[in-house]
Order: sequence, then structure tokens, then C-alpha cells
Amino acid sequence: MTPDEALRRIAFLLEWRGASPYRVRAFHTAADAVRHLPPGPVNAAQACQLRGVGPVTAEVISQASTGRTPRYLARLQAEADPAACAGWDLAAASTGDCHLHSDWSDGGSPLEDMADAARALGHQWAVLTDHSPRLTIAHGLSAERLESQLETVAAVNSRMGPGFRLLTGIECDILDDGSLDQDEDLLGRLDIVVASVHSKLRSEPGPMTARLLAAVRNPRVDVLGHCTGRIITGRGRPQSRFDAEAVFAACAEARTAVEINCRPERRDPPDDLLVQAAAAGCRFAVDTDAHAPEQLHWQSTGYARAARIGLGADRLITTWALTRLLTSRSSQP
Repeated sequence: MTPDEALRRIAFLLEWRGASPYRVRAFHTAADAVRHLPPGPVNAAQACQLRGVGPVTAEVISQASTGRTPRYLARLQAEADPAACAGWDLAAASTGDCHLHSDWSDGGSPLEDMADAARALGHQWAVLTDHSPRLTIAHGLSAERLESQLETVAAVNSRMGPGFRLLTGIECDILDDGSLDQDEDLLGRLDIVVASVHSKLRSEPGPMTARLLAAVRNPRVDVLGHCTGRIITGRGRPQSRFDAEAVFAACAEARTAVEINCRPERRDPPDDLLVQAAAAGCRFAVDTDAHAPEQLHWQSTGYARAARIGLGADRLITTWALTRLLTSRSSQP
């Protein structure tokens, strides 16, 4: 077991137990710090010299660097229930992330930095999904800017080498009539399309249901993003009202994945709808909706939620190999 793996497993188990987000983040920060350490023993004093590493994480690093299971981790594993172990197995099996943003729209980092961070976490692929034009507050991409971004992504992939691919994509607004906020031919050139509602979130259930049904049945759409639009922190925002049974049945039929959005302020869909979507036979995408590299750590939250309701890796497209992901998309009805 490497120090990086030990620290991330501790972070996951602490999160599973409901520990403070700051405490969880401390272990992820330390894992980032040791990522480039050469193999071999590291004593705690040396580890403490690394940025973001404190006495507790230094001890974990020191013990894991000799191949031992750190005492802190051993204790957490002994106290963990079987579902927690299943959750960690899902998180460890993650191959990619279908939803991340760069400074081309409302993200805070260049797309190259987002790709580097995803690869450093062990992902085989990640999907760049900057916003579509209608979301002007997020500096959404016009068709022309999206065309330019495709060229930039191709250039980045040529430099990344084997083992990782940044996929082309978009988080496309679902318009009032359920159509998509981008040129259909251009959408067809993208690897993955996430479709989300960002406006009129308090519409009556009837129109919202019709809007979502039209979107998830569109053959260009791969993932239904943050389906209720809720915000659960700060002043909050209530979830949208729609016929969840009808929408999730349509997702299952069209093989459109339901996103398990991992942003702390979203955690969307809520638990009751997540269970309902699972019962309907839906696929899921465990996505961070990251707007900065460090937010890619949030994905473990979604895998914990998936494990709690008994979902296996086969239902989670973010654990699939790249070839399966893209082949599945091309075979959609």
C-alpha cells in the first residue's frame, strides 16, 4: 500500500463516518503532497516538511512508505461496516469523471490543469463539460468557441501520451421545450453530452416532466445532470418537482445515465430519488462537477452513496473502461 492510497482510503472512511469536511480534506491534501515521492521509506519528520502534511498524516505516510498498513487506517477498517468496504472498492475502481469545468466557462483553472489533476488521481479519462451558450452568467460556449475548444483538447491529448484521454463534451442547457442549447451536428461530434436544467427550476411538475423527458430521450444526451437542481447549503434552493417515475423510466429505456452529483452543495439527486432511479434500472455517472482541480476529490462521496443503496460497478459508467464507455454511447437507440 502506497502512502497516497492509504491517505485516500482514510479520507473515504472518515467521510463515510460523517467526519468534518475539513478533516477529510486534510488527508486528500496530504495525498496530493506525496504523489511524486520516490518509493522507499520516509520518516515522519521528513513527511512533515511536505506542504499540507501535519503530524497525523505524517505518521500515516511514514508507516505506509514501508509497506505497512498504517495504524490509523487499520483502526478505521476494523470499525467499518461491509457497505463502507464496498464503497471504497467502487471509489478505487473509478476510471473517470463525466462532468468537469475549466476556465473556458465558469471553472477557475485551465483545461490542461484539470486533465493533469484527473490523470494524477488515476483516472483513465475525464470529460470536459463547459457550459453551453445560453448560460451567459457562466460564460457559456458559443458554437465557434466550442469548435476552438475541440482543437485545444486534441492538442492536449497529443501531449498527454498513453494512459489518459481528455474527452470532449459539454454541459448543455435543457431549454424550456426540452431541446438542447447547442447545434445538433456539433453535439454529435462530442464524446459525451451532459444535459442539465439551469432555468425555471420552479416550474410546475407537468412542464418540467415534459422538459426532462424530451431531453433524456434525445439520442445526443448521455447523462442527465443534477436532476433536481437543488442546493442544500447556505440559503439553499428547493428541488424541482417532476414525475420522477416517468423520467427515470425514460432514462433506463434510453440508457441515459442519471448523474450522482458530488458537489457538497448539491448531492443531487436526494436519497429517495436515488433509490427510485436505482429501482427503475438506471445507469449512473458519479460526477464531481468540479470547477477546480482539488474538487475532483469529491467523487468518493458519490461512490459512498451508490454503495449505501447496493449499486455495483456495472451500473456506474464512471467505473467503465474508455472503450466500453464510448462503444455504449455509439450503440444507444
